[in-house]
Amino acid sequence: MFLVFSWKPKCMISEEQFQKELDLIISNAVREDVGDGDHSSLACIPASATGKAKLLVKDEGVIAGVEFAKLVFRYIDPKLKMEVLIEDGSPVKYGDVAFYVEGSSQSILKAERLVLNAMQRMSAIATKTQDFVSLLDGTDTKILDTRKTTPGIRALEKWAVKIGGGENHRFALYDMVMLKDNHIDFAGGITKAIQKTQEYLKDNVKDLKIIVEARNLDEVDEILRSEGVHRILLDNFDYDETREAVKRIGGKCQTESSGGITEETIRAYAECGVDYISSGALTHSVYNMDLSLKAV
Repeated sequence: MFLVFSWKPKCMISEEQFQKELDLIISNAVREDVGDGDHSSLACIPASATGKAKLLVKDEGVIAGVEFAKLVFRYIDPKLKMEVLIEDGSPVKYGDVAFYVEGSSQSILKAERLVLNAMQRMSAIATKTQDFVSLLDGTDTKILDTRKTTPGIRALEKWAVKIGGGENHRFALYDMVMLKDNHIDFAGGITKAIQKTQEYLKDNVKDLKIIVEARNLDEVDEILRSEGVHRILLDNFDYDETREAVKRIGGKCQTESSGGITEETIRAYAECGVDYISSGALTHSVYNMDLSLKAV
């Protein structure tokens, strides 16, 4: 299966790697859901029967997962045909029809639950992300997701963040170095952690960006004494500390605020001048959009 992306996955992995993640998600989901056959459909619907269904929106927000639905239908049955009425990233309201799918009735029913499960969650994430993005309007700050994703479907959730107007952080542990509090403490301090990391990357011929977490302004100063840090993560800083940290960093590297930032506080942190704000809430605290696949 191959998808020519109409967007670029802004996490560090390549489009080819991202496509492999999607392929794995689909094959594993079908294995889990279908097993040795959809016996409900096989029992009462002739193999020759054809039909048509619509993706009905019963909620409001941002639709996401239409392109993923294409992949699922193609995987289940390449002969299924989709007519897309509403593209990913578009606003939707109750009663809208996002697409029609037509072909084998058995195939449509086999794909139904995977399409709905994915699109409901992706649309919820895209909607929440767009809400956060709108709160940053007029600033230079961008919203980032995190690794706080549902195991096994990270690619879908990060895709949904991008559809909602956000940016992707690192995809996983292998595509960026992020030295957080435990790494620093286990390594014996910030400077040692950075030095050991740079030696490791050189010895293993790896070109990975380094992000280092700071818990206070003294740690910001210590990080700045080392070369080669791509971004400093300001963890649980208040507004005054954040403004001071941005001032001290002075463009020497990127800045990111993180730690319990909500819709109520995100604008104030952006106005402190940070480049990025990361929020796990984009993916771990959403309520699925209500969608249905209905025969027509």
